[in-house]
Amino acid sequence: MSFLFGQRPQPSSAEKIAAAEAEVEMVSDMFNRLSDSCHRKCVPADYREGELNKGESVCLDRCASKFFDVNIKVSEKMQSQAAAGGGAGGMGAMGGI
Repeated sequence: MSFLFGQRPQPSSAEKIAAAEAEVEMVSDMFNRLSDSCHRKCVPADYREGELNKGESVCLDRCASKFFDVNIKVSEKMQSQAAAGGGAGGMGAMGGI
């Protein structure tokens, strides 16, 4: 009955588990996109050495940093649009990052 007094109802255990699973899925997807994108941009297809060289390491570091910066900016924009009532619903805009 807490919803009668302006409080949100507490999620059930099943809802908490589903939310945690969805969060793990989103983080895994983001990591996979980051890895694929930065690997394609920074590491040549023909491996010449067993270790990354300095240029590849710097490129990967910058790529990951930019990926997270863009991800944060897109998330903030989507949250502000949702708060203003103009949310598009879903995470469709995140797919192209």
